[in-house]
Amino acid sequence: MKILSIQSAVAYGHVGNSAAVFPLQRIGVEVIPVNTVNFSNHTGYGAWRGPLISPEQVGEVITGVEERGAFPQIDVVLSGYQGGVGIGDVIVDAVQRVKAANPDALYACDPVMGNAKSGCFVAPEIPDLLRDRVVPNADIITPNQFELGFLTGTDPASLESTLASVELARAMGPSVVLVTSVERPDRDPETIEMLVVDDAGRWIVQTPLLPFKANGSGDVTAALFAAHYGETRDAKLALERTASSVFDLVELTYRSGQRELQLVEAQEFYANPRMQFTATAV
Repeated sequence: MKILSIQSAVAYGHVGNSAAVFPLQRIGVEVIPVNTVNFSNHTGYGAWRGPLISPEQVGEVITGVEERGAFPQIDVVLSGYQGGVGIGDVIVDAVQRVKAANPDALYACDPVMGNAKSGCFVAPEIPDLLRDRVVPNADIITPNQFELGFLTGTDPASLESTLASVELARAMGPSVVLVTSVERPDRDPETIEMLVVDDAGRWIVQTPLLPFKANGSGDVTAALFAAHYGETRDAKLALERTASSVFDLVELTYRSGQRELQLVEAQEFYANPRMQFTATAV
């Protein structure tokens, strides 16, 4: 499998491509990373250095990849944090060109905007761009519950309202929606859930909730799910594999006492997920 991954990169720590590339490589995926920013560290620290990469420069890198004849071999285009406003159009253009070269290719969009605790942490124009221009071109989207609410103009909380919001999102274009953090009021408060819906069904998986927010864990989640779904076209299996790997990564990081994901130390959990969580139909 070959994935063209268009998202941010950092020198220190693991978010964006700096989180996604190694786990994908460790499960046997050939990754073509195209970076949209080149920051010293993720913005959660409150201070960072380094450039946003202009849409023109990102487009030039993608065109160079195309000129090497890679597009017919690309199975999935993956996008995450977009940085500047013009990147969305560059990504959509790349998706259309990849699909022209390989009609079976999928576009997996992680519509990174923010979360319920931190609010929106991207440029003010980005959420509207994602909703109106990018998401309608996606086959797979991987929002958290907060992002799902923005995309659909709803306030998903219960399982029923989250499922209703997912169907609104699917009506926008993507056939597969993975909600990466479902926190319904009636759940065990020491758990968190992920929900996936595609044309074949709806599945939910529950894992223990760790008292810890690991920047980059959503990027790993989106990447692994896109790869597993792209390989198997089985949403339940892709969900179970992803939940297993990401939980073990986050737990290992939590137990280490480190702020940054212990991405390399957790590598066996990507290559050989323990499959300790079973998704159930809803």
